[in-house]
Amino acid sequence: MSTPAEPEAAATPSTVAGDSSVSRRRWLMTGAGVAAAAAGAGLAWWRLQPHAVEDGVAASFWNASMETLDGATLTMRKFHGRPLLLNFWATWCPPCVEELPLLNRFFTEHAGKGFQVLGLAIDQPAAVRKFLDRTPLDFPIALAGLAGTDLGRALGNDAGGLPFSVLFGKDGNILQRKMGQLNEQDMLQWTLQV
Repeated sequence: MSTPAEPEAAATPSTVAGDSSVSRRRWLMTGAGVAAAAAGAGLAWWRLQPHAVEDGVAASFWNASMETLDGATLTMRKFHGRPLLLNFWATWCPPCVEELPLLNRFFTEHAGKGFQVLGLAIDQPAAVRKFLDRTPLDFPIALAGLAGTDLGRALGNDAGGLPFSVLFGKDGNILQRKMGQLNEQDMLQWTLQV
């Protein structure tokens, strides 16, 4: 037995207006969401870009000294005269830990060409010792502490994020800076600049 088909409801002016009002609201909400996401992405990009280097920071860096894990004093002047890749890192920072093997490989492959790498640990000495016992590195590590955070900010790392890397040329001037994890392409480009 078949049932008669129900007649289709005729669109009334009030349902058409209601549908377009809902549609317009959806488009407005979607547009606002896209604008907010774009603004957030732009702010994040801006915060992760190195900002201006404070006047005289390169000169004060070369006159600074920091403590090593064995309690010795490491003077930055020791690194002047050859290219230096300075890397701010911490054991609690996953991208820092991921890039350390790349930095170590770069150091071993390029040390004979005059390149140097120095890791500045923004961390507790005990945590750094424990980490390096499990993952030894061939390049020197200095304990930077809060002075390292201040140095990073003076070098343009306003957000204080890690990892943060700075390439100094033979003359001691800053050639490159990068907020975030280094990759093979960064390293290749940086070696061509010195």
